[in-house]
Amino acid sequence: MASRDLETFDFVIIGAGSAGSVLADRLSADGHNTVLVLEFGGSDRSMLIQMPAALSIPMNMAKYNWHYETEPEPYLSGRRLHCPRGKVIGGSSSINGLVYVRGNPLDFERWEEEGADGWGYRHVLPYFQRAEARQEGRDPWRGSSGPLATCYGRIENPLYTAFVEAAQQAGYPATTDINGEQQEGFGRMDMTIKNGCGGRPRMRISSRPCGARI
Repeated sequence: MASRDLETFDFVIIGAGSAGSVLADRLSADGHNTVLVLEFGGSDRSMLIQMPAALSIPMNMAKYNWHYETEPEPYLSGRRLHCPRGKVIGGSSSINGLVYVRGNPLDFERWEEEGADGWGYRHVLPYFQRAEARQEGRDPWRGSSGPLATCYGRIENPLYTAFVEAAQQAGYPATTDINGEQQEGFGRMDMTIKNGCGGRPRMRISSRPCGARI
């Protein structure tokens, strides 16, 4: 421990979720910077995580999920809603079944209005586009040449169409792209999948008691 206490790093990143992992990879890419990534959770090398169809299992395990809840919701008779957040390398992306959902554009706009200069949706959209390699191609909201492969979920089950139609009949909007021009509504999910496997880039990280080091 004495020798470890003397170590110094150019950058220290708290959390090895999607954002922390990508940031660590970018900062260390040129080989000149030393980066320490601290992650409370452990490795994502578990069959329950590597097999996306098992998402409901790690999502309900204290080992992989912080088990956050909302405050009592007044319009739901005071019930608290479960809000899964990943406690593992890869963060919430490791336990969400490879679903890909960007933040709502109006949230970014509100952050800027409240003083977060440079965080409006027009500012962050180019970075979303640079990060993505969308199977369906580029458009004004989506990217096609980034490191994160995305594609629409398969819709072969006839219940999908019936579900969306039922939602529209109940008065809810439909959307052709939840990460595009209109997020609100019922429609196909985006998935971080490529050639049948997870499409997110991987980092080589060696686990250590105090976190992870590039």
